Amino acid sequence: QVQLVESGGGSVQSVGSLRLSCAASGYTYSYYMGWFRQAPGKEREGVAAIDSDGSTSYADSVEGRFTISQDNAKNTLYLQMNSLKPEDTAMYYCAADTVFWWLLPKYKYWGQGTQVTVSS
Repeated sequence: QVQLVESGGGSVQSVGSLRLSCAASGYTYSYYMGWFRQAPGKEREGVAAIDSDGSTSYADSVEGRFTISQDNAKNTLYLQMNSLKPEDTAMYYCAADTVFWWLLPKYKYWGQGTQVTVSS
């Protein structure tokens, strides 16, 4: 059973930075992974995703500010978030699947989420 555990969330002021981590366990082969977020009253949206060849995709709203990366040796996915804005406030989730869903929230496995709050 695949398990995903996010960490690194917190409260930060506008234009600050945070780095989220997602520790993955329970599988022995490669999964495609992505980061999603959901603000209160809004639908879950794709933030960033990474393909097996390392190519990345970003939502327009975070392009140039967020960077997704992965350390395969540690089975860990990261999301470096810079120049944070109040509208980035949300619960952030990592997701994994054997199918690459790009930024669509169709991944099979999900973590419990980590809260990011950005104040102005």
